[in-house]
Amino acid sequence: MSETISNPVPSMRILKIASCPTCSAKAKLTYHLGCNTNNEIHFRVTANTGGGFFSPEWVSLKAIQQAIEQSKQPLTSYVLYPLFNGKSVNTPAFLLAVLKSEGLLQPMADKQRSYECTDPSMFMAEINILIASSVDLKVEPVLSIKKSATTLPPKKSKQA
Repeated sequence: MSETISNPVPSMRILKIASCPTCSAKAKLTYHLGCNTNNEIHFRVTANTGGGFFSPEWVSLKAIQQAIEQSKQPLTSYVLYPLFNGKSVNTPAFLLAVLKSEGLLQPMADKQRSYECTDPSMFMAEINILIASSVDLKVEPVLSIKKSATTLPPKKSKQA
């Protein structure tokens, strides 16, 4: 008898739907902020007007904070890569843009494409109000966006 292992999607209450530019400002991202039954905060990217693929999975603020705490300064999207092991390489940079939009990170004045943490008190105050309000925004399910062999052009064979 074989056993199927599944990775269940956590039950999330969507607190906020917002949009922001990517770090390069070449496209616009849509994202959700949510909380689980323990009121733990999570983020996910749900849309991109540019051509970049992404993973729409939920990532906890706690995991993001741990990744940042364990990294060297200054911060780049590279510190978020372990949160998306085996997923689209765009997703960490998109999450970085979301964190910037929410005021949790800010660009460093003296280093291009580098960021530093900000005081999270304003963000947490806004989120705690949303949690206490029992807001639960309803959205269509977000499908995972992946390149597949059927979307790639066929490889040209080398002939001698």
